[in-house]
Amino acid sequence: MKYKERLISKRLLRLTEHFPVVVISGARQVGKSTLLNHLFPQWDAVVFDPVIDVGNARTDPELFLKNHPAPLILDEIQYCPELVPCIKRIVDLDKHPGMYLLTGSQQWSVLKSISESLAGRAVFIDLEGFCLSEIAGDTGSPSWLERYLDDPEAFVHSPGKSHRLPQTPYELLWRGTLPEASTLPVELCGDFFASYLRTYIERDVRLMLDADDWQQFGRFVQLTAALTAQEINHSQIGREIGVTPQTARRWLAVLKAAFQWFEIPAWHGNTVKRISSKPKGFIADTGLACHLARITSSEALGGHPLSGALFETAVVAEIRKLMAPLARKAAWYHWRIHSGSEVDLILERDGMLYPIEAKLKSRPSRKDCRGIRAFREAYPEKLIAPGLVIAPADQFEQISETETAMPWDFA
Repeated sequence: MKYKERLISKRLLRLTEHFPVVVISGARQVGKSTLLNHLFPQWDAVVFDPVIDVGNARTDPELFLKNHPAPLILDEIQYCPELVPCIKRIVDLDKHPGMYLLTGSQQWSVLKSISESLAGRAVFIDLEGFCLSEIAGDTGSPSWLERYLDDPEAFVHSPGKSHRLPQTPYELLWRGTLPEASTLPVELCGDFFASYLRTYIERDVRLMLDADDWQQFGRFVQLTAALTAQEINHSQIGREIGVTPQTARRWLAVLKAAFQWFEIPAWHGNTVKRISSKPKGFIADTGLACHLARITSSEALGGHPLSGALFETAVVAEIRKLMAPLARKAAWYHWRIHSGSEVDLILERDGMLYPIEAKLKSRPSRKDCRGIRAFREAYPEKLIAPGLVIAPADQFEQISETETAMPWDFA
């Protein structure tokens, strides 16, 4: 497969020029090793394994690092936590930029240990599946998100273009954005996700979770596809598969730790009692969600009850990816009040709020802005930017006094 330039490449190179240790974290198969091998071809690289003690690194970590001097790439560092204190000692003795690049596919105890042990010495950066500009091979210009956050008024009144993508919106949702799945022949995508799921559960989750009933945990993973883009209710999840709310909470934490699930907190303003405090949860990849939901083709996705939730998931995930390389990031939330009014995503940066809706329709209209209008009415004292309704539309179009419909593949 031809290498595709990643949005975080420049930021990653910049970080290695100023920090001795850079940690790249993300789910399996998002391209961490490929990215590092491409950007740092001269560096020695070691890939660790949960079973095999590669190079006796676990047995004698100090000798291992003497045999592999910096600069060094240590891939899947969670399988060799014994190296972390040794790296700390080496960095403290001779601290200079660009010594170690570590990758990890679990936000579990090892990455937490790295964060604590290497405080002031290491920086973290996340890598996810392809964003649309990476799929299109169009990563040279500032993203629409960066332009929107920097100057929302100018952004909604400026002309732009859409990416030239190789697949239809439904096929992109169905394939997901994991690099291998995005280029496989259609008939092999099901095999890829079956293998991905099996490997992920057997290798990663078993190391993090002492589950008595793996069949029950498998049902729980399958349930997450139906839960994407919904508020999280641990009691309801537990009832669905016959486990306690505490178990449901713990299992979701495991999925988050393996980068298969992420959550967005609720926005809290002055009217705290009217606001739902539940976070909203999302499965990390829509291709995996389609596989878990037994959606066997992009054509079947068109009329499926999950299609709207999957589109919202894709839009929120896309914004996460576009946020990763930005030096000035925004916080994000969802908003919902008990009357039913809601906004899918609210970004907040430097006192400005940026409301965003995702709608799976080709021609969004004024009524699709109702949630954003309710948000503006609830917080008249807040500084709220022009809102966006992101949809698989053909053109950028103003649909109300303050909201604009934007094609989801807008560059």
